[in-house]
Amino acid sequence: MATPDTVSFGYEQVPAGDKTAMVGEVFSRVARKYDIMNDAMSGGMHRLWKDRFVRRVKPREGETILDMAGGTGDIAFRMERFGASITVADINPDMLGVGVERAAERGIDSLVWSEQNAEKLSFPDQFFDAYTIAFGIRNVTDIPAALAEAHRVLRYGGRFFCLEFSTNEWPGFAQAYDAYSHHLVPKLGKLIADDEDSYRYLIESIRRFPPMPKFAQMIRDAGFTAVKVEPILGGLVAIHSGWKA
Repeated sequence: MATPDTVSFGYEQVPAGDKTAMVGEVFSRVARKYDIMNDAMSGGMHRLWKDRFVRRVKPREGETILDMAGGTGDIAFRMERFGASITVADINPDMLGVGVERAAERGIDSLVWSEQNAEKLSFPDQFFDAYTIAFGIRNVTDIPAALAEAHRVLRYGGRFFCLEFSTNEWPGFAQAYDAYSHHLVPKLGKLIADDEDSYRYLIESIRRFPPMPKFAQMIRDAGFTAVKVEPILGGLVAIHSGWKA
């Protein structure tokens, strides 16, 4: 049962002060196989979702963008080609290490890599034109704190974009995906990454994430305006966006 001093870690309730380190251990274990597992779990669809996400962001030359929880660089690599100045931030140094290696392989040297806690960013107020976070917000211990920090570091007129798994609303498909994710994804984790427990947590964390209307309200509560939700595949994933007015 949840208490004021506990938070969810998958289906478990753990002391709030322990979650960040526990999530860190998960991502340190999966860092090297993270992108391969994304392809395996989604049948490659995560690439299309990320392409669509970046089209919504519309990065432009001369802009400064913070890609939070951007570890392995998937979103940053897509935005970099438009000429924006991008800082890739992640709390996990192992994920950042993979991203730096992937950038070097691609000959990309324009990105800034920064170890950051989404709840306590080291950047000044009103520093970025856009803030992106893809498949990362659900792993944050204090989501309202992370949203408040996103609002703080954005300039007025700045854009917030979040791509995250959500609650599927298509009858039939939702039940089928639920069965697939709970039973097969951990087995894929064991087969590909030799880590069943980490992928069981990642699936459970999706189930514990707030449904689309509730998360949209959390974004509004952080001070953002014109908040929009764009469901993909009936809400299997969703793009949330807002403006700092």
